[in-house]
Amino acid sequence: KNKNTMNATYSSANQQNQDDMVHSQRMGNALKILERMVNQNSDDEIFQDFKYWEDASDTFRDGEGSLLPLWRFHTERSKRKQVTALAWNQNYPDLFAVGYGSYDFMRQGTGMICCFSLKNTSNPEYTFATESGVMCLDFHPEQCSLLAVGCYDGTVMVFDVRNKGNRPIYASSIKTGKHTDPVWQVTWQVEDLAKELNFFSISSDGNVANWTMSKNELKMEQIMQLKLVSVTTSNSNGSSLGNNTISNSSSHTNNFGGINTDAPEEALMSGLASGCCFDFNRVYEHLFIVGTEEGNIHKCSKAYSGQYLETYLGHHMAICTVTWNPFHPRVFLSCSADWTVKLWDYSLPNAVMSFDLGNAVGDVAWSPYSATVFAAATADGKVHVFDLSINKHEPLCEQKVVKRAKITHLSFNKRDPILIVGDDRGGVNSLKLSPNLRTLYATNTSPKDHIANMDKILTSLDSKQ
Repeated sequence: KNKNTMNATYSSANQQNQDDMVHSQRMGNALKILERMVNQNSDDEIFQDFKYWEDASDTFRDGEGSLLPLWRFHTERSKRKQVTALAWNQNYPDLFAVGYGSYDFMRQGTGMICCFSLKNTSNPEYTFATESGVMCLDFHPEQCSLLAVGCYDGTVMVFDVRNKGNRPIYASSIKTGKHTDPVWQVTWQVEDLAKELNFFSISSDGNVANWTMSKNELKMEQIMQLKLVSVTTSNSNGSSLGNNTISNSSSHTNNFGGINTDAPEEALMSGLASGCCFDFNRVYEHLFIVGTEEGNIHKCSKAYSGQYLETYLGHHMAICTVTWNPFHPRVFLSCSADWTVKLWDYSLPNAVMSFDLGNAVGDVAWSPYSATVFAAATADGKVHVFDLSINKHEPLCEQKVVKRAKITHLSFNKRDPILIVGDDRGGVNSLKLSPNLRTLYATNTSPKDHIANMDKILTSLDSKQ
């Protein structure tokens, strides 16, 4: 009996060890490597193109380039959803997150987040579900597993992609603070002095908020309320001179504290402006710009929560994206549903350059390798790539990359010459930039040279005006 009992105990323990081995982390890692190998073998031609192929026709066409389609990332569950956000991971250049939701307020449902890798283009590495549609997301630049997410119902959450569970590690609530309208953008804040991780968000409810990850809850702090403004400038005769910028309060008073009659008249209207997008300056950390549904761009500071430092007027419809140049601290881009992309110098009241792309512009992004290269996505399925140092008026590439779909977002890879574009059919296409679109990609150009290149363009435009 004892011998039988010992044998039974040994066999059950052996079986348990085998089960543990099958479901172990080591087995999971091995299977992941095998899946990647099989995937790369099956798509060998595309991987070879991604790594080695260059468009030889670029040598015969100066000032023109092309985009080579590589992979299309999608899942069965994302077919009926729209791509509402894209974000590359800072530490792992092959990994990017895709947010799924809907821009149609009549067709709202659940949301989804998928993290894809260029090493495995067939299936997502991680998948998370949300009760409300995802509208925006952002990877932390240092804590690379943390993903901040904003939803259509006003909730903000933080996921740790390493966790196997589907639940966020932090989520906003009515008790600790919450947006009341869709959250359109979230951005992590990186500060050496900050002990607790925190990020910013902007919402249609007119609030810019800061969220701090304390020990067991997400704390909300209101940074700014976006007040509606109406501006006209009048001359000494009282006749209107049209729209102009709004200065900060110091320009409304003279040196003796009196009212400056030459300043624009700022009329605060009742209610709040609907915030659509924002971006923090990479040099002056306190400075940020905000784009609104009314078409205005406001320059703001974290130190002055009650007023705008400047308001730039130029767009006539909702602003979809505002983004600072990654090299030049004064320059930023904006795009709008009014079909235009505009280049701004924050020290000047009006746009420095304006590009009419012939359709609603859903997103615009600076390239990470040049201060003069940017790409814009339009609702007719086209991607427009500009290099202002080569051509200030026309794009080097205007290419239709999706059929019967609208492009919603795009994003450059920081390491490889890759551009990903998301559409309203739940797919993400990856595109390789031809040599003419990335002339500075392989060169070790210093930040000062990048700034000098942009300054040349700004100077030439000033001399023409």
